[in-house]
Amino acid sequence: MKILIVEDEPLAAAQLAAHISALQPEAQILAVCDTVKATVAWLQNNEAPELAFFDIQLGDGLSFEIFEQTSFNQPVIFTTAYDDYAIRAFKVNSVDYLLKPIERTELKKALDKFEQLAKPVRSSFTPDILHEVMASLKKKNYKERFLVKVGTHLRVIETTDVLYFYSFEKGTYAKLSDGKDYLLDQSLELVETMVDPNQFFRINRKYLVALKSISDVIAYSNSRLKLKVQQGNDDDFLVAREKVKSFKSWLEGEV
Repeated sequence: MKILIVEDEPLAAAQLAAHISALQPEAQILAVCDTVKATVAWLQNNEAPELAFFDIQLGDGLSFEIFEQTSFNQPVIFTTAYDDYAIRAFKVNSVDYLLKPIERTELKKALDKFEQLAKPVRSSFTPDILHEVMASLKKKNYKERFLVKVGTHLRVIETTDVLYFYSFEKGTYAKLSDGKDYLLDQSLELVETMVDPNQFFRINRKYLVALKSISDVIAYSNSRLKLKVQQGNDDDFLVAREKVKSFKSWLEGEV
C-alpha cells in the first residue's frame, strides 16, 4: 500500500507513520508534505498514492484546497484536532476521519474500512461540497475562554482579553491586556486550532498574535516583518519569512 501523509506537525506525522508501519508493515510512505503548496507540487510530479492522510488545517490553508488545485481523487483519511459538525459534511466523500491524538485502534479501524471498500475508491469532491465544507469550518465555534491555575486557585480568562499566546521553556502562556501571563495546559499548536483564525495569526514558532494587539508593522531585514505588539518586546515579534505573504493576506481579512 502506497501512502501519502499531509501533516504540518512533525511529531504528529512521525507518530502517524509509526502507527501505519506497525499495523501495515508492507505499507510504503511515499512522502510527508506539510503545506498545501508542497502537497500540490508533490502530486503534480509523482504518481498518485493508493491512500492519503490529510490533516485538515495546514500552515498555509485547509487541505481541501488541494482538491481545488489538483485532479487528485484518491481515497483520503482526514485527521483533525477537533470534532465538528463540518466533519459530517465530508465524511461521506472520504474513507474516514481521525481525531488527534490518533489512537492506533482507531487508525486500524480506518485502514480496515479502506481495505473493505471496493477499489478504486474515489472521492467525489465537487465545488459545491468544497464550499459547503470550508464555510462550515469557518463557522466553527472557537474557544471563548481558557481555564488556568493561579496558585491553588482556578481562573477563567477570556480569549478576547489575550494579546498573544507564546511558548517558553516547554510551556504555553497567554499574555493578557493587563500585562499578566498565564500558563495554559495546551500546546501552542493546539491553541492555534482552538482560536478564531480571523483574530489570531501564528507569526513564527513562538508567537500566536491577536490582530487587536498589533499597533504597527515594519519592514525588516531578509524580507521579514517586525511587529509592534502591546505588552510585547518589539525584537521578539518577527514574522517568519515564509509566513509574510499569508500574514499580509490575513491583515486584509483573507483567511
